[in-house]
Amino acid sequence: MIALTNITKEYPGKVLFKDASLRIGDHERVAIVGPNGAGKSTLMKIITGEIESDSGEIAQSRANTVGYLPQDGVVHSGRTLFDEASTAFDDIIALHDRIDQLSEEISRLSANADTAEANAARDAMQKKIEELGEIQHALEHREGWNIQTRVAQVLSGLGFHEKDFRRPTEEFSGGWQMRIALAKLLLREPTILLLDEPTNHLDLDALQWLEEYLQNYEYSIVLISHDRRFLDNMVQRTVEVSGGSMTEYAGNYSYFIEQKALRMEQLRAAQANQQQQIKQTRQFIDRFRYKATKARQVQSRVKMLEKMELIEIEDEEGGISFDFPEPPPPGRILMELKDLDKSFGDLSLFRGLDFTIERGDRIAFLGVNGTGKSTLARIIAGIEPYQDGERTPGHNVSIGYFAQNQAEELDPSKTVFQTLDDIAVGEIRKRLRTLLGCFMFSGDDVDKRVSVLSGGEKSRLALAKMLLTPSNLLILDEPTNHLDMRSKTVLQDALSRYEGSFVIVSHDRDFLEPLLNKCIDFKDGQVRETLGTVSDYLLKRAGEDDGQERRGVAGQTLQRKEAQHSGRDRKREEAENRQARYKRLKPLKNKIERLEKEIEALEENKSGIERALADEATYRDEEKARDLTWRYKEAGETLARAYEEWEKLQIEMDAIDKEFGK
Repeated sequence: MIALTNITKEYPGKVLFKDASLRIGDHERVAIVGPNGAGKSTLMKIITGEIESDSGEIAQSRANTVGYLPQDGVVHSGRTLFDEASTAFDDIIALHDRIDQLSEEISRLSANADTAEANAARDAMQKKIEELGEIQHALEHREGWNIQTRVAQVLSGLGFHEKDFRRPTEEFSGGWQMRIALAKLLLREPTILLLDEPTNHLDLDALQWLEEYLQNYEYSIVLISHDRRFLDNMVQRTVEVSGGSMTEYAGNYSYFIEQKALRMEQLRAAQANQQQQIKQTRQFIDRFRYKATKARQVQSRVKMLEKMELIEIEDEEGGISFDFPEPPPPGRILMELKDLDKSFGDLSLFRGLDFTIERGDRIAFLGVNGTGKSTLARIIAGIEPYQDGERTPGHNVSIGYFAQNQAEELDPSKTVFQTLDDIAVGEIRKRLRTLLGCFMFSGDDVDKRVSVLSGGEKSRLALAKMLLTPSNLLILDEPTNHLDMRSKTVLQDALSRYEGSFVIVSHDRDFLEPLLNKCIDFKDGQVRETLGTVSDYLLKRAGEDDGQERRGVAGQTLQRKEAQHSGRDRKREEAENRQARYKRLKPLKNKIERLEKEIEALEENKSGIERALADEATYRDEEKARDLTWRYKEAGETLARAYEEWEKLQIEMDAIDKEFGK
C-alpha cells in the first residue's frame, strides 16, 4: 500500500497538484488519466521518489517494492539481450551463489564432525543447514529454479525471437530498448508496477500478450496510457489529474467518461442555480440597500455572498473538431503494386507482392514489428526504393504521408503558427488556431519556435501540417503515438468524415475500430486481407487453426482449406457464437453494474433527505425545508428513471440470451 497526502507540486507559471491525495491499495488496478501536461508522469515520478513534491507526505508499507517504466529514454548496453533481462533476478542469482557457498561450508564442517571441536562444528553446521533451507524455500516461492524459462517466456511474449537472445542490447532500436526495460520490470515483479505509456512501442500481438500477463499479475498496477481499449480491459479505478487536483472514479476508462459527463452536467446545473441565487440576492441588496427597515436583511445577504464558495467548472476542451480539405476526385484504382520485391541485405521482406488500393478503401496494416508494415507504407507513399516490380499510382492520385521522422523535416526557425500558415490556403486559414488546438497547441504554444518543441510536439505539428494539403490517399504511420485521448478522438472523427482513402499503420484498436473496412496482416513475409474492422480480424484469427493455408497476397480473399473434420467447424462456430454473445452482453452487464451502484447511491441520498424532512428542526428554516422538499421530489424521479433503465437493460439481456438459445 502507498498513500500520498496533500501533495503539492508547482512549476513556474503552472500548478500541477494542490493538496492532492491518492491511495493505492494492494492488488489494485489504477489508471492515471488527464490531458498532456497535467502532471501524470510527474505523479509517477513523485511516487518513485525521482521527483520531490513541494509539500505533502508519502507513506508506504515497508514490504513495498516499486517498479517504474518511463515513456522513453531507456538505453541498455554491454550485455546480450538475455543477460540484460536476467539482471531482473540479480537477487535470486545471489541466493544461488549463497547456496553454493553454504554447501561448501557444510561439507567442510561435516568433515570436522569427528574432531575435538565436534560439538561446535555440529552447531555451526546446523545453522548453515537451516539457512540453506530458508534460501531454498525462498527460491521455491519465487520460482527461482527456472529463471531461464521465465526470461525466455517474457522476451518471446514481448516480440523478441530466440535468435535475438544473444544479440548485444546496443543493437536494438529505441522502441525495442523500451521492450527490454518492460521485460525486466515484469520479471522483477515489484509490488507496485508503474507503467507510463507501455503500449507505445508494442505491436498488436505483444499488446495482447501484455494484457493477458498483466491481468494475471499478482500485485498492484498503475497505468498511464492513451489506449482506451487497453485501459478498459485493465483497470478498476480511474484517477483524473486535471486543474491541480485529482478526482477518483470507481471504474474503468469508459465508466470515467460517462461519470465525468454526468458530473459536469450536475456541476453546470448547480452553477446555474448558484448564479441565479446570486443574481436574486444582488437584486434584493440593490433594491433595499437604503431602506432602514431592511438593513438587517441586506447585511445578512451581503455576508452570505462574501462567504459563498463559488462553483467553478474547469475549461472544457470538447467540441473542437476539424475536417480534411475536400480531396480531388481520383479514379477507381488509387495504387497498384505488381510482383514487388523488397529486401534489406539478406533480409527479404516481400517477394512477388501484388497489392491494390481502390477508391473507398480504409485499411489498417497489422502484424508484429519488423514484418514490413512501415516499409510498405513508404513504398506506397513513393519514398522507399524497392528491388523489383512495379508501383503504379492511379489517375489523379495525390498522397499525404505522415511518419514520426517527418518531425525532423520541420523548419526550426519558424513558429508553430507560421509552420501551418505558410502552407494553408482558402478558408482553413481562418481556422488554424482551432486546428492547432485539436493537436494540443493552445495559447502561447502557437508562438513557440519549432526548435524548442519536444519530440512529441514536433510529431503533432508535422501531422497537422500534412492534413492541410488536399489529398485523396492518406498514408499514416503511427499517427496517434503522441496524441492524448481528446486529440485522438478529434483525429478519429475527422477520418470518419474524410471522403478519401487511407492506410494506417497502428496497433491502437479503439482508434482503428470505427474507421476500417479492411485489415492487412503481415507475417512471415506474406500478407493477407480480412474484410471489416480490427474486431473482425481478431475474431477470424482466433478461430483459425494451424492447418489452414492462406494466400500470400493482399487485396485478395483468404483461401481456406476445406474442413478436415466436421467437428472442427462445429467447435469454431460454437466459439464464434460465444464470442458474439459475450460481445453483445458485456456492455449491457457493465451498464447494469454501474447502474446498480448509482441506484444504491440514489437510495442512500433519498433516505438522507427523508431523515432530514422527518426532523422538526428542518421546518424552522422555511428556505431549507423548501429546498429539501424539492430535492426529495427530484431524488424520487431520478430513482424511478434509474429503475426503469435497469428493467430495460434486463429485458434486453434476456432477449439476447433467448436469441442465442440460453
